[in-house]
Amino acid sequence: MVVKMEIGIVGKPNVGKSTLFSALTLVDVPIASYPFTTIDTNVGIGYVRVNCVCKEFGVKDNPKNSFCIDGNRFIPIKIIDTAGLVPDAWKGRGLGNIFLNKISMADALIHVIDVSGSTDIEGNPISPGSHDPLEDINFLFNELVRWLFSIIMKHWSSIKKAIDLLKQSPIDALEKILSGVKLNRYIISESYKDQEQICGSIIKWNETCILNFTKSLIKKGKPLILAANKIDFPQAEENLERIRSTGYDVIPISAISELVLKKLASKDIVSYLPGDNKFNIINDSKLTDKQKKALKRIELMIFRKYNDTGVQKLINHTVFDILNYIVVYPVKDPNKLTDNEGNVLPDAYLIFKGTTLREFAYSIHTEIGKHFLYGIDARRKTRIKGDYILKDNDVVSVITS
Repeated sequence: MVVKMEIGIVGKPNVGKSTLFSALTLVDVPIASYPFTTIDTNVGIGYVRVNCVCKEFGVKDNPKNSFCIDGNRFIPIKIIDTAGLVPDAWKGRGLGNIFLNKISMADALIHVIDVSGSTDIEGNPISPGSHDPLEDINFLFNELVRWLFSIIMKHWSSIKKAIDLLKQSPIDALEKILSGVKLNRYIISESYKDQEQICGSIIKWNETCILNFTKSLIKKGKPLILAANKIDFPQAEENLERIRSTGYDVIPISAISELVLKKLASKDIVSYLPGDNKFNIINDSKLTDKQKKALKRIELMIFRKYNDTGVQKLINHTVFDILNYIVVYPVKDPNKLTDNEGNVLPDAYLIFKGTTLREFAYSIHTEIGKHFLYGIDARRKTRIKGDYILKDNDVVSVITS
């Protein structure tokens, strides 16, 4: 199983980052109410949930790179949880440098905020409602900008030299530095063009121009998705509405509720599928009194008010709405929908919206791309060319020489 996409979980200490990580991956990590519980980077596999095409085609699938439950396909993505950020983390305060370096290769960042306002700016526990979570949103974005700005400034003289003396294009010179933090040529080019219109030639850019260029890179290349955690706490609902009123795209979640449900489901005590708007107790005798109270609270405070825990919605929103991925199912036999070993609908790939069939062939394997001839649309049973732009839920067979 090859997982190329990486999603980072970020935020100040003690807001529920590690709980969310565990809820997404079911990996046990230290969880406690004090800053810097997470010292080392935690890496695990989470899943996006989509409607599998197996029901449309009326087949029983047996996936290899993912799994399917009752027509719901779960496709893996890498999840990274790192140490919390505190003010001036970009200078190395706290575990800032470790944190920032670890998430540099992430495609997107889920920013977990304590929407109840029960942790201060440093991540220390305080009374609910005592801290404004809007401050956390602004502070983390600025930390990311300052971190990347410091990297660019460190190499600025060599960037200018490459452009002025070696006659490299600005995009080539910038890409050499920024590819190391997983910022691709398109993002660099779009951010550069925006700033060039304001500041002119890059050779003449001052620090303000470079800083604004950096802000654009972060917004385009490391999108931040807000996860409003602890929605069952006092003041959470009021703070959530205030955040939404400012125009932020925010997903309310209860990471601890998702974690409880997943753990009980793994023991066959409740039936629950991530993303469902309900759960059922199937073995009441195995529940402790504490677990029964927890489930009652989840039912009343989470499902009745918010319809679900928000965790699956959060990861799906990140991958499909923010990063603009789609799902494509490659098969060897377009009639039987099988691979060489007879597995039905064996793989589900996450690819960028706008990817061509030929590009997709290369992403499966370089040799398949090199020997690509054409494709077959399994629905229409028609031949498709290499420049065909793949659509969500396409089932295709790649024909090679």
